[in-house]
Amino acid sequence: MSKRKLPAATTCTAVIAADRMTKQLCKRLHSQQIALIDHPDVDEMAALSLLDSGVRIVINLSSFMTGHYPAEGARLLLDAGVSLFEIHPSSKEQNLIELLDGQYTTIHESKLFVHTENGWQYKCDVQKVSASMIALKRMEAQDKLDDTLSLFIDNTLSYASQEKALFLKPLRPLPLRTRMANRHVVVVARGKHYKEDLHTLASYIRECRPVLIGVDGGADALLQYGYAPDLIIGDMDSVSDKALLCGAEVVVHAFVDGSAPGKKRVDQLGIYCHLLPAPGTSEDVAMLLAFEQQAQLIVTIGAHTNMIDFLEKGRKGMASTLLVRTKIGTKLVDAKGVSQLYQPSSSWRMWGLCIGAMLLPITSAILINPVARHAAQMLWTQWRTWAF
Repeated sequence: MSKRKLPAATTCTAVIAADRMTKQLCKRLHSQQIALIDHPDVDEMAALSLLDSGVRIVINLSSFMTGHYPAEGARLLLDAGVSLFEIHPSSKEQNLIELLDGQYTTIHESKLFVHTENGWQYKCDVQKVSASMIALKRMEAQDKLDDTLSLFIDNTLSYASQEKALFLKPLRPLPLRTRMANRHVVVVARGKHYKEDLHTLASYIRECRPVLIGVDGGADALLQYGYAPDLIIGDMDSVSDKALLCGAEVVVHAFVDGSAPGKKRVDQLGIYCHLLPAPGTSEDVAMLLAFEQQAQLIVTIGAHTNMIDFLEKGRKGMASTLLVRTKIGTKLVDAKGVSQLYQPSSSWRMWGLCIGAMLLPITSAILINPVARHAAQMLWTQWRTWAF
């Protein structure tokens, strides 16, 4: 590889932060770095996490949009002014993520260089991604949407037929200290619009005091909004140590065969946990657990419910979600449904308190100040004369 001294004019120069898991990268990424990811069809939540970090340049080993389905991430990043680059297929190395993580790099004339003790060293070719390129890919995805949906439905029904026996059986009984019987339960996943839903349901959560279940990173979402999760369920791949140590009861979602890679992490933190082998996603397991614990109502926030949601998670069907939602039935409601049906009972009380607080200083002034008292007596006399 060539070594050279670059001209002064370069597109961008910074330290690269790289990871194959975008959600893991965003935990340590900051605005002065270049993000290097390997994420085909960047989804909306990944884009929002990148934007929250303040990063201004993102390089992707894969295509930001493949044209398989209309992923929204690239458009959101471009609209926010983030520069996007894709590494040219001919330049890809198998371990490029590991080689470039922490390296001081620059992008110059569609080439990426790494700074070494001998100067700038060429590493690979990159292509700048434009809004017009993403628009063309989006049109391609829209043209394929019917075929994609057909395959998605076939896959869902096929796996639902194979897995239905697993979901008809009850879950393994757990000695939970969190009681859900005859209570409302809110299951929070860090999916689309979870922030808006948590804000909308603030009055409902404050008054009804439901059991709060965080699904992996959903526990961090609850803490972010000032709520303490009662229960954390998941494979422990995206929840923070802070959330795990907050005092919530922890349930590690294991594979059907009982293996649970996430349990090792919980054990290392010295936290007692329950192991729950079950098929499906952790969201499904959380809802099913609340149902079997005799919850009165199960409210979902940020849950994945449609084809695009599941394609963004890399799943080609939603068999488990279909089966779980069919089993739970009318006890299950989305956050938006609750916000439309629920009316805070404290609204008139709050108005009464506000009016009372406004009248208190006025009444005090009338009672204490002789001029104000005299004026009030005159007004009272005039009103009586007019009224009678």
